[in-house]
Amino acid sequence: MRKLQDLEVNGKRVLVRVDFNIPIEDGRISDDYRIVTALPTIRYLLERQARVILMRHLGRPNGKVVEKLRLEPVAARLAELLEQPVNYVRDCIGPEVEQAAASLQNGQVLLLENLRFHPEEEKNNEDFARKLARLADCYINDAFSAAHRAHASTHAIAQLLPSAAGLLMEKEISALSQLETNPRHPFVVVLGGAKVSDKIGVINNLVNKADYLLIGGGMAFTFLKAQGIEIGRSLVEPERIEYAKELLIKAGDKIKLPVDVVVAEALKTGSAQKVVSCREIPADQMGLDIGPETIALFSQLISTARTVFWNGPLGAFEIPDFSRGTISIREAIAQNSGTTVIGGGDTANAVQECLDRFTHVSTGGGASLEFLEGRILPGVAVLTS
Repeated sequence: MRKLQDLEVNGKRVLVRVDFNIPIEDGRISDDYRIVTALPTIRYLLERQARVILMRHLGRPNGKVVEKLRLEPVAARLAELLEQPVNYVRDCIGPEVEQAAASLQNGQVLLLENLRFHPEEEKNNEDFARKLARLADCYINDAFSAAHRAHASTHAIAQLLPSAAGLLMEKEISALSQLETNPRHPFVVVLGGAKVSDKIGVINNLVNKADYLLIGGGMAFTFLKAQGIEIGRSLVEPERIEYAKELLIKAGDKIKLPVDVVVAEALKTGSAQKVVSCREIPADQMGLDIGPETIALFSQLISTARTVFWNGPLGAFEIPDFSRGTISIREAIAQNSGTTVIGGGDTANAVQECLDRFTHVSTGGGASLEFLEGRILPGVAVLTS
């Protein structure tokens, strides 16, 4: 994969695909983590007096201009973080944008408008990519979280300009590649979240590489059901029960399921709850978190690991009443002195309070899962061709 350091960027106009797809409410940014993770690449370019042109998407405007999805608040926050002005234009292609890019001076930054205001972006349209390419001398993709999509700003454009991976992209690929090709053992994989179907690819790819797969969250109940255990009103995917049965036979003792769970009648704050054995879940209740015995079992196995990968909450952690399992496993992984890699999405949200306690926290939810499924990511492949 071509790297940022391989390109001559001094004094050049450098078009950088970043991922600033962040929550904005009433013009205010509530979480700037993805902006912060892009700063090393931006600063690298500014230190070399490059003329930095940033492009990204926000939300799902479906190819139309949506005022609340404009990027002006992002430009303001980025200016604060960089401690220098950030120019902003209200489109990403066209004469006005080309003029703004041409006027950019060495060491200055320009932020383009939301790419997805144009339907051609998600269609990987080459004409749209050519209009973007007019703005710059070279191209950097630093948006790993969008690398699993073949869009104009992540795929087509990389074939039109000298291109390379940014520092964040390089870091993501390095951390995830180690898990897939050369993890230090014992290697423990912790999987949670609602659905087995979301994790099948990762399970199939890592089951023979991991020493243990610890399964929690809603997906655990499909596995319990596959063992013939009654799970009350807990979440289950009937169409995945046969897969779960086959995997339990194939993996044997590698797979560790919850032995106790926190149950309640409803998924809401204040619901009466209790801890029960997984074999004693009441018919009118649902499992919403792993219990203390499971926390102890999982934590002990995590403590022995030299490599840990975690993707998916262990319970309905968005409700404080059912967050203990996720928080406890987060702490167990944070205390591990080996390599600890956190998948993106909800898992990254669960570790926001202690990001620096892990080896790597991925910015890509879907992208990190697809990478660990062994799939080729279009936005990465085009940087190696």
